Amino acid sequence: MMKKLLLPLLALMFVASASATAVQAEEIVHSTVGVQGYGLVSYQTGKRPVQGNGNHLVTHDGVNYLFSSADNQEAFKKNPNKYLPAYGGWCAFGVSVNKKFIGDPTVWEIVDGKLYFNLDNSIKSMWVKDIPGNIKKADANWPKIKNKHYSDL
Repeated sequence: MMKKLLLPLLALMFVASASATAVQAEEIVHSTVGVQGYGLVSYQTGKRPVQGNGNHLVTHDGVNYLFSSADNQEAFKKNPNKYLPAYGGWCAFGVSVNKKFIGDPTVWEIVDGKLYFNLDNSIKSMWVKDIPGNIKKADANWPKIKNKHYSDL
C-alpha cells in the first residue's frame, strides 16, 4: 500500500518542482536586461565595457545584469550602488537639461568613481565641456524627473 502511494507522490513533487523552475526561467527570460548586457563591474575594473553572459546573472530591482565572470558577479552583489550607472542609466547630459534620453553603454565616462552614460558621442562632446557643472545640474534635476515618463519631459 505504501509503495502505491509513494510513487505518485514523488511524481507529483517532481512535476511541481519542474513547474516552479520553468516559471522562474520564464520570468528571467522576459525581464529587462540592463545596459544591453554589458557587465557593470567591467567599466571599473577593466576600464572598458565587456559583454556579460547568462552564466553570471544578478537580478537587482527587477533588472537582470549580466557579468563576464563570477568575480564580477560577486563584486556587484556585494555593492551594487558602486557599479550602477548614474540616473538609472539615462543620458547624463539629457538629465542635466531635464530630459531623459537613452544612455548608450558604449558612450560612457567614470567621474569620481561613478559611471555615466550619454546618448551618443555628439552629446557626450557637449557634456564633457563642463562635467562638474553638468553633473551638478543633473543631480538637482534627477529627483524631479526620475519617476516621469520620458515623453512627459
